[in-house]
Amino acid sequence: MAGAPIFETLGCRLNAYETEAMKELAEAAGVENAIVVNTCAVTAEAVRKARQDIRRLRRENPDAKIIVTGCAAQTEPETFAAMAEVDHVVGNSEKMQADTWKGFAPDLIGETERVIVDDIMSVTETAGHLIDGFGRHRAYVQVQNGCDHRCTFCIIPFGRGNSRSVPAGVVVDQIKRLVDRGFNEVVLTGVDLTSWGADLPSTPRLGDLVRRILRLVPDLPRLRISSIDSIEADPALMEAIATEPRLMPHLHLSLQAGDDMILKRMKRRHLRDDAIQFCEEAIALRPGMTFGADIIAGFPTETEEMFANSLRLVEDCHLTWLHVFPYSPRPGTPAARMPQVRGPAIKDRAARLRAAGEARVTAHLDAQVGTERTVLMEGPRMGRTEQFAEVRFDRDMPEGQIITARISSHDGKSLLA
Repeated sequence: MAGAPIFETLGCRLNAYETEAMKELAEAAGVENAIVVNTCAVTAEAVRKARQDIRRLRRENPDAKIIVTGCAAQTEPETFAAMAEVDHVVGNSEKMQADTWKGFAPDLIGETERVIVDDIMSVTETAGHLIDGFGRHRAYVQVQNGCDHRCTFCIIPFGRGNSRSVPAGVVVDQIKRLVDRGFNEVVLTGVDLTSWGADLPSTPRLGDLVRRILRLVPDLPRLRISSIDSIEADPALMEAIATEPRLMPHLHLSLQAGDDMILKRMKRRHLRDDAIQFCEEAIALRPGMTFGADIIAGFPTETEEMFANSLRLVEDCHLTWLHVFPYSPRPGTPAARMPQVRGPAIKDRAARLRAAGEARVTAHLDAQVGTERTVLMEGPRMGRTEQFAEVRFDRDMPEGQIITARISSHDGKSLLA
Protein backbone atom coordinates (compact mmCIF):
# COMPACT_ATOMS: atom_id res chain seq x y z
CA MET A 1 0.00 0.00 0.00
CA ALA A 2 1.26 3.46 -0.85
CA GLY A 3 -0.04 6.95 -1.11
CA ALA A 4 -2.51 8.84 1.07
CA PRO A 5 -3.70 7.21 4.30
CA ILE A 6 -6.94 5.26 4.48
CA PHE A 7 -9.50 6.39 7.09
CA GLU A 8 -12.10 4.18 8.76
CA THR A 9 -14.80 6.01 10.75
CA LEU A 10 -17.02 4.44 13.41
CA GLY A 11 -19.79 6.11 15.39
CA CYS A 12 -21.36 9.54 15.24
CA ARG A 13 -21.59 12.30 12.68
CA LEU A 14 -19.09 14.36 14.68
CA ASN A 15 -16.55 11.57 14.20
CA ALA A 16 -17.21 11.70 10.46
CA TYR A 17 -16.66 15.46 10.51
CA GLU A 18 -13.39 15.05 12.42
CA THR A 19 -12.23 12.38 9.99
CA GLU A 20 -12.52 14.92 7.18
CA ALA A 21 -10.44 17.38 9.20
CA MET A 22 -7.84 14.68 9.92
CA LYS A 23 -7.61 13.83 6.22
CA GLU A 24 -6.59 17.40 5.50
CA LEU A 25 -4.08 17.46 8.38
CA ALA A 26 -2.56 14.14 7.30
CA GLU A 27 -2.32 15.22 3.68
CA ALA A 28 -0.62 18.50 4.65
CA ALA A 29 1.86 16.55 6.81
CA GLY A 30 2.69 14.11 4.00
CA VAL A 31 1.52 11.01 5.88
CA GLU A 32 1.77 7.84 3.77
CA ASN A 33 1.21 4.10 4.09
CA ALA A 34 -1.10 4.46 7.09
CA ILE A 35 -4.59 3.40 8.14
CA VAL A 36 -6.41 5.63 10.64
CA VAL A 37 -9.29 4.13 12.63
CA ASN A 38 -11.50 6.78 14.25
CA THR A 39 -13.29 4.81 16.98
CA CYS A 40 -16.52 5.14 18.96
CA ALA A 41 -16.99 4.34 22.66
CA VAL A 42 -20.73 4.80 23.10
CA THR A 43 -21.27 1.09 23.87
CA ALA A 44 -19.13 -1.91 24.70
CA GLU A 45 -20.23 -3.30 21.33
CA ALA A 46 -18.76 -0.25 19.59
CA VAL A 47 -15.37 -0.93 21.21
CA ARG A 48 -15.58 -4.62 20.27
CA LYS A 49 -16.33 -3.67 16.66
CA ALA A 50 -13.35 -1.30 16.61
CA ARG A 51 -11.03 -4.11 17.72
CA GLN A 52 -12.53 -6.43 15.11
CA ASP A 53 -12.06 -3.87 12.34
CA ILE A 54 -8.45 -3.22 13.38
CA ARG A 55 -7.63 -6.95 13.13
CA ARG A 56 -9.27 -7.13 9.69
CA LEU A 57 -7.40 -4.05 8.47
CA ARG A 58 -4.09 -5.52 9.64
CA ARG A 59 -4.77 -8.76 7.75
CA GLU A 60 -5.63 -6.80 4.60
CA ASN A 61 -2.72 -4.34 4.95
CA PRO A 62 0.18 -6.12 6.65
CA ASP A 63 2.73 -3.39 5.87
CA ALA A 64 0.72 -0.29 6.79
CA LYS A 65 1.02 1.71 9.98
CA ILE A 66 -2.25 1.47 11.93
CA ILE A 67 -3.15 4.58 13.95
CA VAL A 68 -6.13 4.31 16.32
CA THR A 69 -7.90 7.42 17.57
CA GLY A 70 -11.38 8.58 18.61
CA CYS A 71 -13.42 8.14 21.78
CA ALA A 72 -12.48 4.50 22.45
CA ALA A 73 -8.79 5.35 22.07
CA GLN A 74 -9.28 8.23 24.53
CA THR A 75 -11.16 6.23 27.17
CA GLU A 76 -9.27 2.93 26.78
CA PRO A 77 -5.81 3.70 25.38
CA GLU A 78 -4.35 0.65 27.12
CA THR A 79 -6.85 -1.65 25.32
CA PHE A 80 -5.58 -0.61 21.91
CA ALA A 81 -1.94 -0.21 22.92
CA ALA A 82 -2.03 -3.89 23.95
CA MET A 83 -3.07 -4.96 20.43
CA ALA A 84 -0.16 -6.21 18.34
CA GLU A 85 -1.91 -4.87 15.22
CA VAL A 86 -1.78 -1.24 16.45
CA ASP A 87 1.24 1.00 15.86
CA HIS A 88 0.00 4.24 17.46
CA VAL A 89 -2.84 5.35 19.76
CA VAL A 90 -3.89 9.02 19.54
CA GLY A 91 -6.30 10.92 21.81
CA ASN A 92 -9.31 12.98 20.74
CA SER A 93 -7.59 16.31 21.32
CA GLU A 94 -4.29 15.29 19.77
CA LYS A 95 -5.94 13.95 16.59
CA MET A 96 -7.03 17.49 15.66
CA GLN A 97 -3.54 19.00 16.00
CA ALA A 98 -1.27 19.51 12.98
CA ASP A 99 1.88 18.67 14.98
CA THR A 100 0.53 15.20 15.75
CA TRP A 101 0.23 14.38 12.05
CA LYS A 102 3.61 15.87 11.26
CA GLY A 103 5.01 13.23 13.62
CA PHE A 104 3.57 10.52 11.36
CA ALA A 105 5.38 11.78 8.25
CA PRO A 106 7.66 9.10 6.74
CA ASP A 107 10.91 10.68 8.03
CA LEU A 108 9.64 11.02 11.64
CA ILE A 109 7.29 8.14 12.30
CA GLY A 110 9.99 5.95 13.80
CA GLU A 111 10.62 8.59 16.48
CA THR A 112 6.96 9.26 17.34
CA GLU A 113 5.57 8.06 20.67
CA ARG A 114 3.37 4.98 20.45
CA VAL A 115 0.65 6.38 22.74
CA ILE A 116 -0.25 10.08 22.46
CA VAL A 117 -3.22 10.52 24.79
CA ASP A 118 -3.41 13.36 27.31
CA ASP A 119 -6.07 14.32 29.85
CA ILE A 120 -9.10 15.36 27.77
CA MET A 121 -10.59 17.14 30.80
CA SER A 122 -7.78 19.70 30.62
CA VAL A 123 -8.83 20.82 27.11
CA THR A 124 -10.62 24.18 27.27
CA GLU A 125 -11.10 25.15 23.62
CA THR A 126 -12.53 23.64 20.46
CA ALA A 127 -11.21 25.01 17.19
CA GLY A 128 -13.50 25.60 14.23
CA HIS A 129 -11.87 23.26 11.73
CA LEU A 130 -12.40 24.48 8.19
CA ILE A 131 -13.29 21.46 6.09
CA ASP A 132 -14.88 21.32 2.66
CA GLY A 133 -17.94 19.31 3.76
CA PHE A 134 -19.07 15.86 2.68
CA GLY A 135 -19.69 15.13 -0.97
CA ARG A 136 -21.40 17.87 -2.95
CA HIS A 137 -24.70 18.31 -1.16
CA ARG A 138 -24.57 18.85 2.60
CA ALA A 139 -21.87 20.28 4.87
CA TYR A 140 -21.42 19.65 8.59
CA VAL A 141 -20.03 22.34 10.86
CA GLN A 142 -18.77 21.47 14.33
CA VAL A 143 -19.83 24.22 16.72
CA GLN A 144 -19.36 22.42 20.05
CA ASN A 145 -17.52 19.49 21.62
CA GLY A 146 -17.57 17.70 24.96
CA CYS A 147 -20.27 17.40 27.62
CA ASP A 148 -20.64 18.68 31.19
CA HIS A 149 -23.42 16.23 32.10
CA ARG A 150 -22.95 12.78 33.60
CA CYS A 151 -25.74 10.50 32.46
CA THR A 152 -25.30 7.18 34.25
CA PHE A 153 -25.12 5.11 31.04
CA CYS A 154 -22.68 7.33 29.13
CA ILE A 155 -18.89 7.19 28.84
CA ILE A 156 -18.68 9.93 26.19
CA PRO A 157 -17.76 12.88 28.50
CA PHE A 158 -14.59 10.97 29.38
CA GLY A 159 -13.82 10.58 25.67
CA ARG A 160 -14.72 14.12 24.67
CA GLY A 161 -13.98 16.19 27.77
CA ASN A 162 -15.97 19.11 29.12
CA SER A 163 -18.20 21.25 26.91
CA ARG A 164 -16.39 23.74 24.66
CA SER A 165 -17.94 26.06 22.09
CA VAL A 166 -16.65 27.40 18.79
CA PRO A 167 -17.15 31.21 18.76
CA ALA A 168 -20.08 32.42 16.64
CA GLY A 169 -17.88 34.53 14.36
CA VAL A 170 -15.77 31.51 13.44
CA VAL A 171 -18.91 29.46 12.74
CA VAL A 172 -20.43 32.16 10.53
CA ASP A 173 -17.19 32.60 8.57
CA GLN A 174 -17.00 28.87 7.89
CA ILE A 175 -20.62 28.69 6.75
CA LYS A 176 -20.08 31.66 4.41
CA ARG A 177 -17.12 29.80 2.93
CA LEU A 178 -19.17 26.63 2.43
CA VAL A 179 -22.05 28.53 0.79
CA ASP A 180 -19.55 30.21 -1.54
CA ARG A 181 -18.40 26.72 -2.52
CA GLY A 182 -21.94 25.79 -3.51
CA PHE A 183 -23.34 23.93 -0.50
CA ASN A 184 -27.09 24.37 -0.13
CA GLU A 185 -27.47 22.85 3.33
CA VAL A 186 -25.40 23.14 6.50
CA VAL A 187 -25.85 20.99 9.61
CA LEU A 188 -24.69 22.25 13.00
CA THR A 189 -23.15 19.42 14.96
CA GLY A 190 -21.69 18.79 18.42
CA VAL A 191 -21.71 16.37 21.35
CA ASP A 192 -24.14 18.41 23.49
CA LEU A 193 -25.32 21.00 21.00
CA THR A 194 -27.75 22.87 23.26
CA SER A 195 -24.92 23.66 25.68
CA TRP A 196 -23.29 25.82 22.98
CA GLY A 197 -22.26 29.23 24.28
CA ALA A 198 -22.16 28.50 28.01
CA ASP A 199 -18.37 28.92 28.05
CA LEU A 200 -18.27 32.00 25.78
CA PRO A 201 -18.35 35.68 26.81
CA SER A 202 -21.93 36.85 27.61
CA THR A 203 -23.04 33.16 27.48
CA PRO A 204 -25.09 33.18 24.25
CA ARG A 205 -27.46 30.29 23.55
CA LEU A 206 -27.89 27.99 20.57
CA GLY A 207 -30.90 30.00 19.39
CA ASP A 208 -28.72 33.11 19.26
CA LEU A 209 -26.23 31.26 17.05
CA VAL A 210 -28.97 29.98 14.74
CA ARG A 211 -30.49 33.44 14.27
CA ARG A 212 -27.07 35.00 13.73
CA ILE A 213 -26.20 32.47 11.02
CA LEU A 214 -29.47 33.01 9.19
CA ARG A 215 -29.12 36.79 9.43
CA LEU A 216 -25.47 37.01 8.34
CA VAL A 217 -25.54 34.27 5.68
CA PRO A 218 -28.68 35.20 3.69
CA ASP A 219 -27.62 33.01 0.75
CA LEU A 220 -27.74 29.80 2.83
CA PRO A 221 -30.90 27.97 1.67
CA ARG A 222 -31.08 25.38 4.45
CA LEU A 223 -29.83 25.19 8.03
CA ARG A 224 -30.30 21.98 9.96
CA ILE A 225 -29.64 21.18 13.63
CA SER A 226 -28.36 17.78 14.72
CA SER A 227 -29.30 16.13 18.03
CA ILE A 228 -30.47 18.45 20.82
CA ASP A 229 -31.48 18.11 24.46
CA SER A 230 -35.03 19.45 24.37
CA ILE A 231 -34.98 20.59 28.02
CA GLU A 232 -32.23 23.07 27.07
CA ALA A 233 -34.03 24.59 24.07
CA ASP A 234 -33.92 28.35 24.64
CA PRO A 235 -36.55 31.00 23.71
CA ALA A 236 -34.48 32.27 20.77
CA LEU A 237 -34.33 28.76 19.32
CA MET A 238 -38.08 28.35 19.66
CA GLU A 239 -38.56 31.74 17.96
CA ALA A 240 -36.32 30.62 15.10
CA ILE A 241 -38.37 27.43 14.73
CA ALA A 242 -41.50 29.56 14.45
CA THR A 243 -40.23 32.29 12.14
CA GLU A 244 -37.28 31.01 10.07
CA PRO A 245 -38.35 28.89 7.06
CA ARG A 246 -34.68 28.21 6.24
CA LEU A 247 -34.33 26.35 9.56
CA MET A 248 -35.41 22.84 8.67
CA PRO A 249 -38.54 21.42 10.37
CA HIS A 250 -36.77 18.34 11.70
CA LEU A 251 -35.23 17.94 15.14
CA HIS A 252 -33.46 14.91 16.55
CA LEU A 253 -34.08 14.69 20.31
CA SER A 254 -31.96 13.04 22.98
CA LEU A 255 -34.88 11.55 24.96
CA GLN A 256 -33.49 8.10 25.96
CA ALA A 257 -36.63 6.97 27.84
CA GLY A 258 -40.26 7.82 28.52
CA ASP A 259 -40.56 6.74 32.15
CA ASP A 260 -39.84 9.22 34.95
CA MET A 261 -38.13 6.73 37.26
CA ILE A 262 -35.85 5.47 34.49
CA LEU A 263 -35.06 9.05 33.45
CA LYS A 264 -34.05 9.82 37.05
CA ARG A 265 -31.88 6.70 37.22
CA MET A 266 -30.30 7.75 33.93
CA LYS A 267 -29.63 11.15 35.56
CA ARG A 268 -31.37 12.92 32.72
CA ARG A 269 -32.54 16.51 33.25
CA HIS A 270 -36.07 16.15 31.91
CA LEU A 271 -39.18 14.17 32.77
CA ARG A 272 -41.71 12.54 30.47
CA ASP A 273 -44.09 15.52 30.49
CA ASP A 274 -41.24 17.90 29.62
CA ALA A 275 -40.58 15.97 26.41
CA ILE A 276 -44.24 15.88 25.45
CA GLN A 277 -44.69 19.60 26.15
CA PHE A 278 -41.64 20.49 24.02
CA CYS A 279 -42.85 18.47 21.04
CA GLU A 280 -46.36 19.90 21.24
CA GLU A 281 -44.97 23.44 21.44
CA ALA A 282 -42.63 22.90 18.49
CA ILE A 283 -45.46 21.51 16.33
CA ALA A 284 -47.70 24.44 17.31
CA LEU A 285 -44.94 26.86 16.29
CA ARG A 286 -44.04 24.98 13.10
CA PRO A 287 -46.77 22.76 11.64
CA GLY A 288 -45.11 19.92 9.77
CA MET A 289 -42.26 19.60 12.28
CA THR A 290 -40.91 16.06 12.52
CA PHE A 291 -38.83 14.50 15.27
CA GLY A 292 -36.20 11.85 15.49
CA ALA A 293 -35.17 10.51 18.88
CA ASP A 294 -32.71 8.29 20.69
CA ILE A 295 -34.40 5.75 22.97
CA ILE A 296 -32.68 3.05 25.04
CA ALA A 297 -34.47 -0.29 25.47
CA GLY A 298 -33.86 -2.35 28.60
CA PHE A 299 -32.06 0.16 30.81
CA PRO A 300 -31.18 -1.41 34.21
CA THR A 301 -34.21 -1.85 36.54
CA GLU A 302 -36.66 -1.18 33.67
CA THR A 303 -39.88 -3.12 34.24
CA GLU A 304 -42.42 -3.94 31.56
CA GLU A 305 -44.62 -1.11 32.87
CA MET A 306 -41.72 1.35 32.68
CA PHE A 307 -40.95 0.20 29.14
CA ALA A 308 -44.58 0.71 28.18
CA ASN A 309 -44.17 4.39 29.06
CA SER A 310 -41.24 4.64 26.64
CA LEU A 311 -43.24 2.83 23.96
CA ARG A 312 -46.16 5.24 24.36
CA LEU A 313 -43.76 8.17 24.07
CA VAL A 314 -43.41 7.40 20.34
CA GLU A 315 -47.05 8.45 19.85
CA ASP A 316 -47.21 11.04 22.63
CA CYS A 317 -44.23 12.97 21.20
CA HIS A 318 -45.16 12.36 17.54
CA LEU A 319 -41.76 10.74 16.93
CA THR A 320 -40.94 9.56 13.42
CA TRP A 321 -37.26 8.71 12.99
CA LEU A 322 -36.17 6.48 15.91
CA HIS A 323 -32.65 5.47 16.86
CA VAL A 324 -33.23 2.50 19.18
CA PHE A 325 -30.35 1.34 21.35
CA PRO A 326 -30.62 -2.02 23.14
CA TYR A 327 -28.93 -1.29 26.47
CA SER A 328 -25.53 -2.87 27.04
CA PRO A 329 -23.47 -2.13 30.16
CA ARG A 330 -20.57 0.22 29.54
CA PRO A 331 -17.75 -0.55 32.00
CA GLY A 332 -16.91 2.47 34.14
CA THR A 333 -20.44 3.90 34.18
CA PRO A 334 -22.83 3.88 37.19
CA ALA A 335 -25.53 2.11 35.17
CA ALA A 336 -23.25 -0.88 34.67
CA ARG A 337 -23.45 -1.48 38.45
CA MET A 338 -27.26 -1.36 38.56
CA PRO A 339 -29.49 -4.48 38.41
CA GLN A 340 -29.53 -5.51 34.76
CA VAL A 341 -32.47 -6.50 32.56
CA ARG A 342 -32.16 -9.94 30.96
CA GLY A 343 -30.89 -10.04 27.40
CA PRO A 344 -33.98 -11.59 25.76
CA ALA A 345 -36.22 -8.92 27.32
CA ILE A 346 -33.92 -6.16 26.04
CA LYS A 347 -33.98 -7.64 22.54
CA ASP A 348 -37.78 -7.95 22.59
CA ARG A 349 -38.29 -4.37 23.81
CA ALA A 350 -35.90 -2.98 21.20
CA ALA A 351 -37.83 -4.83 18.48
CA ARG A 352 -41.15 -3.43 19.72
CA LEU A 353 -39.74 0.10 19.76
CA ARG A 354 -38.41 -0.31 16.23
CA ALA A 355 -41.79 -1.62 15.07
CA ALA A 356 -43.50 1.43 16.58
CA GLY A 357 -40.99 3.66 14.79
CA GLU A 358 -41.57 1.91 11.48
CA ALA A 359 -45.32 2.44 11.85
CA ARG A 360 -44.73 6.15 12.45
CA VAL A 361 -42.49 6.34 9.35
CA THR A 362 -45.21 4.70 7.26
CA ALA A 363 -47.78 7.19 8.54
CA HIS A 364 -45.46 10.10 7.72
CA LEU A 365 -44.78 8.80 4.22
CA ASP A 366 -48.51 8.21 3.62
CA ALA A 367 -49.18 11.86 4.47
CA GLN A 368 -46.65 13.07 1.90
CA VAL A 369 -48.19 11.31 -1.11
CA GLY A 370 -49.74 13.81 -3.50
CA THR A 371 -47.86 16.80 -2.06
CA GLU A 372 -45.05 18.90 -3.49
CA ARG A 373 -41.81 18.91 -1.52
CA THR A 374 -38.47 20.69 -1.86
CA VAL A 375 -35.73 18.08 -2.02
CA LEU A 376 -31.96 18.43 -1.61
CA MET A 377 -30.39 15.97 -4.03
CA GLU A 378 -27.76 13.81 -2.32
CA GLY A 379 -27.12 11.73 -5.42
CA PRO A 380 -28.37 11.57 -9.01
CA ARG A 381 -31.60 9.83 -7.99
CA MET A 382 -31.91 10.32 -4.22
CA GLY A 383 -32.54 13.34 -2.02
CA ARG A 384 -34.20 14.40 1.23
CA THR A 385 -37.15 16.59 2.06
CA GLU A 386 -37.02 19.38 4.63
CA GLN A 387 -38.32 16.83 7.19
CA PHE A 388 -35.44 14.49 6.24
CA ALA A 389 -37.56 11.87 4.46
CA GLU A 390 -35.67 10.08 1.70
CA VAL A 391 -36.98 10.64 -1.83
CA ARG A 392 -36.12 8.47 -4.84
CA PHE A 393 -36.50 9.46 -8.49
CA ASP A 394 -36.76 7.43 -11.68
CA ARG A 395 -34.35 9.68 -13.59
CA ASP A 396 -31.23 11.68 -12.85
CA MET A 397 -31.45 15.04 -11.11
CA PRO A 398 -28.71 17.65 -10.51
CA GLU A 399 -26.75 16.48 -7.47
CA GLY A 400 -26.39 19.05 -4.70
CA GLN A 401 -29.30 21.17 -5.95
CA ILE A 402 -32.65 21.82 -4.28
CA ILE A 403 -35.55 20.87 -6.54
CA THR A 404 -39.34 20.82 -6.21
CA ALA A 405 -40.83 17.37 -6.61
CA ARG A 406 -44.35 15.94 -6.59
CA ILE A 407 -44.57 12.83 -4.40
CA SER A 408 -46.40 10.03 -6.22
CA SER A 409 -46.11 7.13 -3.75
CA HIS A 410 -43.74 5.41 -1.33
CA ASP A 411 -42.25 1.96 -0.81
CA GLY A 412 -42.40 1.91 2.99
CA LYS A 413 -38.94 3.41 3.39
CA SER A 414 -38.60 6.12 0.76
CA LEU A 415 -40.89 8.55 -1.00
CA LEU A 416 -41.11 8.11 -4.77
CA ALA A 417 -41.23 11.20 -7.00
